[in-house]
Amino acid sequence: MKFFEALANAFKIPDLRNRILFTLGMLAIYRLGGHIPTPGIDAERLEQFFQQNQGTLFGFIDLFSGGMFRRLTVFALGIMPYITSSILLQLMTIVVPTLEKLSKEGELGRRKITQWTRYLTVGLALVQSFTLATALQSQGDFVVNPGFGFVLMTMISLTTGTAFIMWLGEQITERGIGNGMSLIIFTGIVVGLPQAIGNIYQKAFETREWNIVQLLVIIAIMVAVVGLIVLVERGERRIPVQYARRVVGRRMMGGQSTHLPLKVNAGGVIPVIFASSLLTFPQTLTQVAWVRDNAYLSAMLRSIQHSEPLYIILFIALIVFFCFFYVSIIFNPNEAADNMRKYGGFIPGIRPGKNTADYMNGILTKITVVGGLYLSILCLLPEIMISGIKLQHLPLIGNWVDAYFPRFILDGLNVNFYFGGTSLLIVVGVAMDTVNQIEAQLIMRHYEGFTPRAGRIRGRRSSA
Repeated sequence: MKFFEALANAFKIPDLRNRILFTLGMLAIYRLGGHIPTPGIDAERLEQFFQQNQGTLFGFIDLFSGGMFRRLTVFALGIMPYITSSILLQLMTIVVPTLEKLSKEGELGRRKITQWTRYLTVGLALVQSFTLATALQSQGDFVVNPGFGFVLMTMISLTTGTAFIMWLGEQITERGIGNGMSLIIFTGIVVGLPQAIGNIYQKAFETREWNIVQLLVIIAIMVAVVGLIVLVERGERRIPVQYARRVVGRRMMGGQSTHLPLKVNAGGVIPVIFASSLLTFPQTLTQVAWVRDNAYLSAMLRSIQHSEPLYIILFIALIVFFCFFYVSIIFNPNEAADNMRKYGGFIPGIRPGKNTADYMNGILTKITVVGGLYLSILCLLPEIMISGIKLQHLPLIGNWVDAYFPRFILDGLNVNFYFGGTSLLIVVGVAMDTVNQIEAQLIMRHYEGFTPRAGRIRGRRSSA
């Protein structure tokens, strides 16, 4: 009841109502554009191919595009080129002095970096669309009229679709509610939930592939994963801060106790998206002829395919790295310690200045490692459930592992991709972030929020 009351209050505020409606309108345009097919594709044969490969990595990739990759619409590439471009430019700000200078110039510098990100996104989309077009021509009868004209048309269609999605995401972020890019991914996953529920019903009650015990176990696992996500996403380490009393004019200021909250997973879904994008990008090179014909390069790219041991190691390392990278951008312990000292604050038992910064940095390092490992474990669940971990491909011990290790570890459990932790993490994380932003707008205007904890400020009209 409280949720619906807060939702009704959100539509009473003109500015917030317009933002919500604008966001919904942009997402509707995104879904509408996702039904425009790429010219020259045999959609029926492509659909048959995906139906034959349900529950495999093809289905896992199709999940994040909301079924657009399956139909190869003009939005098939999604926003992955934009995310990859953002990663590259953010990493380059550390080593390129020009970019580092721009990042510190405020709004003007950020606009310049955003403009370069757009250009790089178009370039990456051209490369990925070219490799996809050549792959479709070389494998199967998916192309009606193969040739240079098909490749050129595919490059124009997919690149234009990616640029339009990038524009939609920026508009949602600027004029709507929530992060536009995250909401686009969220929408692509959510639209597949009805089909996932239908598949569960079919396997449990029509084909009888699952008995009632298996169904209850799978549902319990999904509920437990959602509960874990909510618990960790709301988890924070609170550092106690005491402010000394001081006299300002004739008034006594300070003397209060508060805390500095440090979130366990400050990066949210961003480290997962960044890590997945970086590991997906090299796979586009496998369709290039000179790379495929090079024994060394093709073997190296095969070793970082999904479920390979090296892929698992790199995936965990990249998630942990981007957790630290994102935290370093949004929180600076030295700056926080200086601001705390300026306003007469201190952590009990810790000397102000460098000791305070080191103390906060130590706590931040520990909880960031925990957050990175939590994300890694959660996102490796789909890999294990789909195709296992190919430990038999390890050098020297591969044959021994293949002979003695259980097959469900090596070959997977053949469970469909929508049970994976990655999709649930994105759905739950983005939903919580969007609800928190709406809640903040409500509380700022003296309305009750969605949660009991947020309902401390009660407006006159909220009780009417």
